[in-house]
This record gives sequence, C-alpha cells and structure tokens, in this order.
Amino acid sequence: MATLSHWINGQTVTADTDTRLGDITNPATGVVSGQVALGSKATVESAIAAASAAFPAWRDTSLSRRTSILFSFRELLNARKQELAEIITAEHGKVLSDALGEVARGQEVVEFACAIAGHLRGGHTENASTKLDVHSLRQPIGVAAIISPFNFPAMVPMWFFPVAIATGNTVVLKPSEKDPSAANWLAELWKEAGLPDGVFNVVHGDKEAVDTILESPEVASVSFVGSTPIAKYVYENGTAVGKRVQALGGAKNHMLVLPDADLDLAADAAVNAGYGAAGERCMAISVVVAVDSVADELVAKIAERTKTLRVGDGATEPDMGPLVTAAHRDKVAGYIDAGAEAGATVVLDGRENTPADGFFLNPTLFDDVTTDMSIYTDEIFGPVLCVVRVPGYDEGLDLINANPYGNGTAIFTNDGGAARRYENEVEVGMVGINVPIPVPVGYYSFGGWKNSLFGDTHAYGDEGVHFFTRGKVVTSRWLDPSHGGLNLGFPTND
Repeated sequence: MATLSHWINGQTVTADTDTRLGDITNPATGVVSGQVALGSKATVESAIAAASAAFPAWRDTSLSRRTSILFSFRELLNARKQELAEIITAEHGKVLSDALGEVARGQEVVEFACAIAGHLRGGHTENASTKLDVHSLRQPIGVAAIISPFNFPAMVPMWFFPVAIATGNTVVLKPSEKDPSAANWLAELWKEAGLPDGVFNVVHGDKEAVDTILESPEVASVSFVGSTPIAKYVYENGTAVGKRVQALGGAKNHMLVLPDADLDLAADAAVNAGYGAAGERCMAISVVVAVDSVADELVAKIAERTKTLRVGDGATEPDMGPLVTAAHRDKVAGYIDAGAEAGATVVLDGRENTPADGFFLNPTLFDDVTTDMSIYTDEIFGPVLCVVRVPGYDEGLDLINANPYGNGTAIFTNDGGAARRYENEVEVGMVGINVPIPVPVGYYSFGGWKNSLFGDTHAYGDEGVHFFTRGKVVTSRWLDPSHGGLNLGFPTND
C-alpha cells in the first residue's frame, strides 16, 4: 500500500523520524486506499527551515518574475483541473462536478494574485519638506504557515498561498490528514510552473505538526480554517508568541425567508445550500428561518425537492456523496437521534435507506426546531437542514443576531427595502440577498464575524495582501543627482 510523504524543498521527503501513519480512505467504499506519514516535530521543523532558507531570494525576486510563475501555475491548473478534481472526489467523497467547482473558486484567487503588482504599489510624496521625499511600501513578512481543513483540500489552501507567494513570502502547508493528496499534487504543479525549491512546502500530520508550527520562531504567520474550538486554540497560541494569525472558525448559517419571497427559488436554494457536499461546508445553510405565514408551504417544497436527491459515489455524478469518515457519519447520525428525541419534527430521516457501502447518510430535514436543541446550537457539518419558525422579520433578525456564529447568512425576499435593512442590521460577515452561499469572489475577502473568525484580517482579496505584507515608510533626502550610463535599448522589467 502506497504511503504519501511530505514535499520539502522541491522534492518528496520520507523522514525516518515519522513513526506514525494515518489511513487514506475512499469515503464512497470505506476501503483504505493508502496511508499518509504523520510528520514528527523534526520533520515539520525541516520544512520550516527550507521555507526560511528560501525566503531571502524569493523576497528579492522581481515582481515580473513572480507573476510570470503565477501565470504558469494558472495555465497548468486550468489544463489539469480534472485530474485534481478526481483526487478530491476519491479522498473527500464530494461529487466530481462539485470538486471541479472547488478548483474553479480557488483559481479565482490565483488569478487575483497574478495582478499582485497593482496591489503592492505604495504612495509617494515629493518635497514633503525641503528636498525631502516620503514614500510607502509593503514588504513580505517571511514564512507563512497554512493549516487547512478536509472539506476543501484544494480551494482553502488556494485562499492563502497564491497571495502569500505573490507578495514574496514562502509557504509551509499542513493539509488535513483525511484527504492529503491534493496538497502534494499542487506542490508538484508549482515546481513544474518554475517556482524555486523551498518556496512551497507540504508537511502532513496532526496536532504534533500544528503545535510545531505554532511554536516555531521562524514562522511569521498562520492561516487556519476549521472548527471554532481549534481556531481559537490556533489564534491564542500563535499570537502568544508574536505571530500574525487569521483563524477562520465554524458556522451556523441562517437563511431568512420572508412572506414575499419566491418560495420555489427559496426552496431550491435551501436544498442546494443545505445538502451540497453532504453539508460539509462552512458556508452551508443549516438553518432556514421561515416566517410563519409561509412556513408550511416552504417546508413542503423543500421536502418535495429533497426526496428527489440521488446519493452515491461522487465519481458517478449523483447529487450528493458520502461523508468524509465513518466517525463523522456516526457523529452526524447522533445529532439526528438527538433532534428527534428533543421533539423536533422529523420530516425526512437521513438514517433510513442509506447505501450499504461507504460513509453515507441521506439528507435529513427537521421542522419545528427550537434554539435550545443541539441540532440548532451545534455546527453539525452534515446533510441536516433545520427549519425554525418565527412570526416576522424582526424576530428572525433577533434570532440570527443572537447566535454566537457570524459566518454567512442569506435573506430571500422581493422587497428591496427589507433586503437593504437586513444587510445593514444583520451581525454576519458575508450576506447573500436571494443568494444562499455568498462566498465572495477572489478580489473581495472571505471571513465572518463573532466566533467564526479569530483575528482582524479576512482571507484573500485586499485584506489577504495586507495580511501577508507589512508597511514601511521611507523618508529620504538626496543632495546631488546621480547619473547612469548610455543604453539605447528598449527598457525591460528583468
């Protein structure tokens, strides 16, 4: 059985100090397809050392050279995206078309980073004082660590590393050990694109690897996406030793449906956003907040659509694939048990008639959910959609704002005034108006509020550029002009 190793300093590295292995499993069959080396402290430190050694030369590489490599990476990824999507489906379980969509959304950030020169322009003031000029610039911070989750093994790392690399930093990526192969595939693609050795490194592992990253004095920043408890742990431990940290945590995303909404559109959106990728999305809609006057009709429409969903191996293009592991499937099933026992109305029970092999649950729909039930309070991260009924807009808004999470939300309405009021009043970082999963495009920034984000800086976009750089202001006075030699050739950017 093949063992996936680390990628350090431009090559595959098998470390003698790695004495532990983790299984890589196909969630659709339950069959172990390979193993991954779980990096020891020494292995992780060697990857950090490689990134640190590569930093000075990469920092000083011209912007034109950096962007040229980014363009090459983009072209290679476009040409081979099907290959990457198949790796994601085989290890995560999501439907192949969904995996292709993941790659496409990550590619948006690569394309944003290709234009990094325009985002690194500083300001200049001539003659701020007599013969004294002032200019500002932004410079890379050093070794940037990325700790990414299982649910988007390609897209989430691509939220960070294109901007980090484009701005002159070097990277150590620690992907989820549940579906690690995409990270190595991306590393090999970077090498093919011409990225110098040591600029992009991959180490596999678990908590030991994470703690080594957090403790290392050579790591300047940490970007994390995962559950809220671990995000808080990463933020507190990373910032305690002076690192710059952006730690994106969990979510409980609500979709408010007003009486004037197009209920067919709202029902489609609830099913798509609630059950896509088997609900293993931090931007999934897990709670539909339905105004009483339309709740019965809306629940009936959601149930009607949900019953048509086909569940199976993601490689065969069903509507929904399996969950990532048996343990996670059992955890989600436990929440369904708890919801039924707490008195919620089970409209559709995902524990019934599941495929015999693999880690499957069918879509579950609960009605009459109350805010004290665990299916409401906890991030389930599975194909479980809860309907909470409210008398009107104000009660729905208050319920959403009282929730400790603030990642994403949506409102479905044909009333422009209500929508405008909602976007102003709701205490959530990403808002959709008749859009159920409002993940920002690559030139904006991704991130929530409250317990969904620890740190002040969101991912990618302008905020990502600022996270991976720091500002410097230079004040200068030159008493005599300098002269260069003659060169009649056309100026180049080399």
